[in-house]
Amino acid sequence: MVDPTNKTADVADMEESVSKDSVSPAEEQVYDFSIDDSDDDNYSDDPWEQVAQLELEMASLQEEIATLKDQALRAMADAENTRRRAKKERQDMSKYATSSFAREMLPVADNLRRALDAVSDEDKNINNNVKNLIIGIEATERQLLAAFESAGIQKVDSIGEQFDPNLHRVMFEVDGSDQPAGTVVQVLQSGYKIHDRLLREAMVGVSKGPSDKEDSHKVDTTA
Repeated sequence: MVDPTNKTADVADMEESVSKDSVSPAEEQVYDFSIDDSDDDNYSDDPWEQVAQLELEMASLQEEIATLKDQALRAMADAENTRRRAKKERQDMSKYATSSFAREMLPVADNLRRALDAVSDEDKNINNNVKNLIIGIEATERQLLAAFESAGIQKVDSIGEQFDPNLHRVMFEVDGSDQPAGTVVQVLQSGYKIHDRLLREAMVGVSKGPSDKEDSHKVDTTA
């Protein structure tokens, strides 16, 4: 039979063990369910004054939101402008990459044209060798101008055009011309553009205008 006395002792031992393993009062977590009403000290007991204070705080928050929104929009605009600038710089770099090389090739085109202009129609018919040489030079000039055009390089048409300081450099004025004053009547050196940018200005001679109106229509070539 089981001894009741021993059973009671075992229960006492178990209770003592549980008591030792339990959390000490110092380790117990204390929960404070009290309401913090410190913020309420900033508000008046008058409901109308409380509403007014809330409206002021709301207006201040809305102003802060508007400021932050404006800053965000400005930052986005700056980023977009930077992106567009970088894109344009890349396009310009690709578009005008051949400018330096093209500028060095312009004297070649000038010399080909001078060689052709130096030969009169009579000289061309002296013999077949000279004629064939002229034909070869003309073909070379056409090929060079075609290469220019494929790279976006075009000759500036000046004859008959009004003097433009952005495109022309006046070397002299021509008396007794029937053209209006300031009209380009002679080209000493052709001008060229690459796309929409001037590559080289044209050296030209312009008309002073009819002699009887010389004084009143003299063009200003100092621009």
